[in-house]
Amino acid sequence: MLDSIRTRLTLWYTGVLALVLVVLFVITYLVFLRSVQRRMDTDLSELSKAFLVTVHAELEDQTAPEPFLAAVEEAIAEHHFRDHVYAILDANGKVVAQSVEEDPANSRKSSEPANLLESVSFQQFVTSAPQGERFFGIVKGGRSGYRACARRFTAQGNSYTLVILRSLGPQAEMLEEVTETFAWVIPIAILLASGGGYFLARKSLAPVVAMSSQAGRIGAANLHERLPVQNEKDELGHLAGSFNGLLDRLAESFDRQRRFMADASHELRTPVAILRGESEVTLSQQARSAEEYRESLCVLHHEAERLTRIVEDLFTLTRADAGQYPLQPRDFYLDELIADCVHSARTLAQAKKISLTFEGAPESPIHADESLLRRMLLNLLDNAIKYTPECGRVIVSCQRNGQEYAVSIADTGRGIPAELRPRIFERFFRADQARSRSENDGGGAGLGLSISRWIAQAHQGRLELARSDSTGSTFTAYLPIDSGHPASPS
Repeated sequence: MLDSIRTRLTLWYTGVLALVLVVLFVITYLVFLRSVQRRMDTDLSELSKAFLVTVHAELEDQTAPEPFLAAVEEAIAEHHFRDHVYAILDANGKVVAQSVEEDPANSRKSSEPANLLESVSFQQFVTSAPQGERFFGIVKGGRSGYRACARRFTAQGNSYTLVILRSLGPQAEMLEEVTETFAWVIPIAILLASGGGYFLARKSLAPVVAMSSQAGRIGAANLHERLPVQNEKDELGHLAGSFNGLLDRLAESFDRQRRFMADASHELRTPVAILRGESEVTLSQQARSAEEYRESLCVLHHEAERLTRIVEDLFTLTRADAGQYPLQPRDFYLDELIADCVHSARTLAQAKKISLTFEGAPESPIHADESLLRRMLLNLLDNAIKYTPECGRVIVSCQRNGQEYAVSIADTGRGIPAELRPRIFERFFRADQARSRSENDGGGAGLGLSISRWIAQAHQGRLELARSDSTGSTFTAYLPIDSGHPASPS
């Protein structure tokens, strides 16, 4: 049951609401109790003041033998209220007057105030009353107790204490009613909130359920399907959009993988077929001359070399994709490496009567993987020489731009059509429409530029097709001076 997000959200919402309601009840109860108590103390204070004013006024008009007691009785009669008890105590704490006298007709009712004034709680209150003008406290008795107010005063040269007791019964009943009200309101509010919270959680999570169902149906066979996006501006819409973006990248990766496998199979099939065919032809003839065997072995050797290069390139790309080809950077001079690579490729250029020149460069210290950069430069030189016609030119240059080097290799070939330029760095791609590949030109498998771009990216650089038109093409590799910290290729 708790495995459902809807249930957990509902429980959390209900628990938080219940906590808020309970805290609200406690705060309301305490505020209400304090307000009632303050109002009661104010009323008792005003009542004691009015009571003493009446007593002093009656003393001036009294002609009775005991004018003080007569004045007190008049004051009690004038300020008689329900649930109030008056008591006048002398300096020794003895009760000289009280608001209720003995009534034989109702002994239980008449004895209650007398018992109250004789109780231990009342005596403790009177004893603890300070010598100040007023003092408030609680006296136990009756059903809920009494709020007591003591006030010192002087009459006819004697000190007395006026004690007014007000029953806390009405206050307790009012607080009970408030408590009962909350006792009904809180469960009903929690019940309604639980139902509403579950409904809202279910409605809010409905798109998630729909996305989950749709995602469960998406597989390799229907990778083109996407999750529904109801509102792309909210969080769920953003989640669906992110998941759809992931599906787009996966679909693109699957497509590249399929093309990669198909192209790899095609590239491997050709040399394997030649090896098998040449070997079958050679073995089918019983008597052949040494020259014929030598020619067959040369064909087999040439195709075996071609197959080896394809397998090595595939292995390199596989390790690069898996992040298992760590760089081994060291300090060397880039201009010396370029000159060495140009010297190594000059034999290939001379075979096609191509002019291969290096314009030279100032000292170019760099911290990088020398073997990988050598491979990148040789791939680019081989690519330029391969697709440059006889008597053409290949020019290599190196310039420093800030904190990076720009190594450019320009040829005088026929260029690459504009519609094919975005794909030239794809694996196994060859712009055959512009650069024909024959079997005797040493044509590769279309992996050289892919490997070269990966090498540049692994050094936190980039490889770009800077120019390509009818006069030729220029590839430029941008390499940071300190590229000892490899970056993940994109």
